[in-house]
Amino acid sequence: MEDAALQTRQALAQLQRSRSEDDIPKPTFMEDLEGGKEKKDDKKMISSAISVMQPILRFLQLLCENHNRDLQQYLRSQNRKTNYNLVCETLQFLDCICGSTTGGLGLLGLYINENNVKLINQALETLTEYCQGPCHENQNAIAFHESNGINIVTALVLNDINPLGEHRMDLVLELKNNASKLLLAIMESRHDSENAEKILYNMSPKQLVDSIGHTYYLTDPNEERDELEKLDMCTRALRATPLETDGADAKDDDDDDEEEESVSPKEVGHNIYILAHQLSQHNEELARLLKPGIISDAKAEAALQYYAQHTARIEIVRADRNMEQITFPVPQVCQYLTEETRVKVFNNVEQNVQGSKVEGFFELADDMYSEMCWQRKLIGQPILYWISQRMGLWSSIAFNLTVLINLIVACFYPFPKTKQELDPKISGLIWTAILVSLAIVVTLPRPSGIRTLIGAIILRMIFSVGIQSTLWLVGTLNVVNKGVFLVSLMGNRGTFTKSFRATITDFEFLYNVCYLALCILGLCAHEFFYSLLLLDVVYREETLLNVIKSVTRNGRSILLTAILAVILIYLFSIVGYMFFQNDFIIDVDKQSEQLQIEQELATEAAMAATCPAGAVNCTEPDIPHAEARRLAGGKASKSDDDDGGDDKEPACDTLVKCILTTLNLGLRNGGGIGDALRQPSSSEQLYVPRVLYDLLFFFILIIIVMNLIFGVIIDTFADLRSEKQQHDETLKNTCFICGLERREFDNKAFTYEEHIKYEHNMWHYLYFIVLLKVKDKTEFTGPESYVYMMIQDVNLDWFPRMRAMSLVEDNEDGDQNEIRNLHGKLEETSKIVVFLSAQLSELKEQMTEQRKSRQRLGLFGPPAAGQA
Repeated sequence: MEDAALQTRQALAQLQRSRSEDDIPKPTFMEDLEGGKEKKDDKKMISSAISVMQPILRFLQLLCENHNRDLQQYLRSQNRKTNYNLVCETLQFLDCICGSTTGGLGLLGLYINENNVKLINQALETLTEYCQGPCHENQNAIAFHESNGINIVTALVLNDINPLGEHRMDLVLELKNNASKLLLAIMESRHDSENAEKILYNMSPKQLVDSIGHTYYLTDPNEERDELEKLDMCTRALRATPLETDGADAKDDDDDDEEEESVSPKEVGHNIYILAHQLSQHNEELARLLKPGIISDAKAEAALQYYAQHTARIEIVRADRNMEQITFPVPQVCQYLTEETRVKVFNNVEQNVQGSKVEGFFELADDMYSEMCWQRKLIGQPILYWISQRMGLWSSIAFNLTVLINLIVACFYPFPKTKQELDPKISGLIWTAILVSLAIVVTLPRPSGIRTLIGAIILRMIFSVGIQSTLWLVGTLNVVNKGVFLVSLMGNRGTFTKSFRATITDFEFLYNVCYLALCILGLCAHEFFYSLLLLDVVYREETLLNVIKSVTRNGRSILLTAILAVILIYLFSIVGYMFFQNDFIIDVDKQSEQLQIEQELATEAAMAATCPAGAVNCTEPDIPHAEARRLAGGKASKSDDDDGGDDKEPACDTLVKCILTTLNLGLRNGGGIGDALRQPSSSEQLYVPRVLYDLLFFFILIIIVMNLIFGVIIDTFADLRSEKQQHDETLKNTCFICGLERREFDNKAFTYEEHIKYEHNMWHYLYFIVLLKVKDKTEFTGPESYVYMMIQDVNLDWFPRMRAMSLVEDNEDGDQNEIRNLHGKLEETSKIVVFLSAQLSELKEQMTEQRKSRQRLGLFGPPAAGQA
C-alpha cells in the first residue's frame, strides 16, 4: 500500500511539474494534456507521462472497492510524518486535465476529447469510490478543496461538451453519468446540508432542470435496448440463488477491460433527476421547479413526469440505528408485476407475533421477482401473453357455464329421447328476448345483459337441437374455457419454468386440474359430475371459506369431542344391551312385495333398448308395462291400507345393533335415545333406572357434548369474523412496512396517505430488492451494499419499525419549539425577577431613609414637659 501511494504521489508530482514547466512558455503542452487543442491535428495522443495515470487510478479505485473504509481513510491520511493525500491529488489531477486552471468552466469542450475522455472517466470513478460507503472525511475533502474540482464535476453535468458531443454523444453521456454519480456520492448518507450547499453554490436550479430534459430527449426513437439480453439477464437471475450474482459480476469485471457498454441517455437523465431530487431538499427553488405544472416547456415537463413515475424512495435503518432515505430508479422489469399479485400480497400477508408484515413480504420477494421476469418473457409470445392477462375473465366464464349446465340438468333430467315441440307464442317470446338482450349488449355491454343473451340462446337451442346436444355443446365450451384458464394460470405463475415437484405442490394448480377433470367426466361419463363444480363457490367467496374454516381451524378439538361422544355412546349401548334390551323395539316400514315387483318392471322397461315387437310408434308408452305399474301401485296402496300400522322389530339383539341404534336414533332425536325406545310403565321394576338412563343420555350427550361441538364451531366462526374485521381495519389504518397507525400522523405536516405513498410504499421496497438483484454488485452505493449484506444474512433490521423520518423531524421541530418557549418564559421570568429586585432595593432604600428621618426627629425633637 505504501509503495502504491508513493508511486501515485510521484506520478502526480511529475504531472504537476510538467504542467508548471510547459503551461506558460509553451502552450503546446496544454494542447498535449487536453488531447485536442492543436489546430491541425485534433487526434493527437496524450503523452505517456499522463496516460500512465489511468491504470494507477484504476488501482486506487480497486483498493476502495466494496467500500473499504480503512483504505479510504488510508489514501487520504497515512498517519505518518509525511502524508500523501491521494484523494485531493486525484481531484487536482481531474481539475488539471479538464483545463479548469485556465479559468474557463464553460470551455470544457476545448479540453475534453476522445483521447483523454477515458482518463477523465477513470478519475471520476475513482473519486466516487473514495466517497461511497459513506466516507464523510473524503466527501468533505473533495467538496471543500481549494481547487475547482467540484465545480468541474458540476460543469460536466450541466454543460454541453462540444465538439466532442457532435460526433461521440456516447462519450459525453458517459461523462455526465459518472459526474452525476460522483455528486451523489459526495452527498451520500449525510444528514447535514454543507456539501449540498457547496454543490448548489455554482449551480442554477433552472439550468439543472433543463439539463434533465435535454438529456432525456437525446434518446433516438429508433434505438431500443436489446430485449434478448434483458431476457437472458432475467433467466440468469431466476436460476441463481437470491442475490447471488457473483459469477455474472466476475464476468462483467473481465469484460470491462475489453469492451464498455454505452450508457442510455434516459439512464443518464435519470441519474441527474435523482441528483436534482436530492439537492431539492436543500433548495426551495429547485424543489418548486421539480413539481408538475411549473415548467412552461412541454418537453421538459414530460421528462420530469417520466422520471417522477419511474423513481422510488424508501427509508432504511442503518447499523447505528439512524434512519436514512434512499432515492433510486425503478428497474424496468418491475412494471410487469401483475395487479392480481399486488392485491393478493397486500391482502394475504400475515402479521408475525410482533405485528409486522415485513417478514412475510420479504419471503415473497423472490417469487414476485420470478413472476416479473416470466411476465417479461411472455411479451415475446403474444398469444400466451393475451391469454394470461385475462385470467379473471376465464374464471368468471367457467363459473357461469357451470351454473348454466346445472340449471339444465336440474330442470330437464332425465332427458327425453325426442325433441320437444315449443309453443309458437313462447318461441316468439324467446326470440324477442334474444333480440332485446343483443341490442342491450351492443349499446350498453354489461355482465347482466350478456348473461341474459346467453341464457335466451341456450333456451332456444334446447327446443331446437335438443337438450342433450345443447348440454354437450355447453359442456365442451366449459372444458375448453377451463383449459384456457389453466394455461392462463400457468402463464401468470411461470409454471412452465418451475420444477415438477414445485408444480405438483402448488395447491391452486392442483385444484384447477381437478376442476378440469370433473368437467371432462361430466361431459364424457355422467352429467351428475357437474354438480360437484358448484362447490367452486366456496373457493371463490371468502365468507364461505370462513364457514369451512370454522370447522377445520379447531378440527382437533371437534374431533376429540366427537371421539368422547362415541365413547359415551358405546358405554350407553352396553348398559342398554344389558338392562334395557327389551325396550329397543322400533317401528319399521317394510317394503311391500307389490312395490318391489313394480320397481323391477320399471327398471326392465327403462333398460329396454328397442321398441316392443309390433309397435308402430316408439314414442308411445309400453301399454302392458304401464298397466302393470298401475295395478301394482293400486295393490300396494290397498295392501298398505290393510296393514293398518307399522311393523315392530327388536333393535338390540346384538351389541353392534345396539351401538348403531343408539348412535343413529339417540343423536337424531331431540330428547335423546328415550324418544326412540319403548315407553315403559311406572309399575315396571326397571322404570326408575330407565328414567335415569334416558335423562343421563339427554344431559350428557345431547346438552353437553353436542353443544360443546356446536359452541366450538360458532365461537371459531365469530373469531374468524372479528379477525377479518380487524384485518380490514389494519390494512386501512396501519402502515404495511413500519406498523405505525393513522392516528400517529394526526396534526402532522406529513399525512398518513403521503406516508404510505412516498415514505413507506411497500412496492418501493420490493423495487429496491429487485434493483439489488439486477444491478452490478460493483456499482452499489454505500446504502445499497449495506442492504445487500443484510438480505444475504436474511436480516430484516434494515426495515424501519415503528419509525418514520417525517415524525422524527416533526418531533425535533416540536422539541425546538418547546425549548424556544421555555427560553422565552425563562427570559420573562428573569425580567420579572430583575424588576422585583429593583423594587425591593428601592423599598429598602425608602425604609432606610424613613428610619434615619425618625432618628433625626428623635434627636432634635421638642423638649420634655419637666424641662419646660
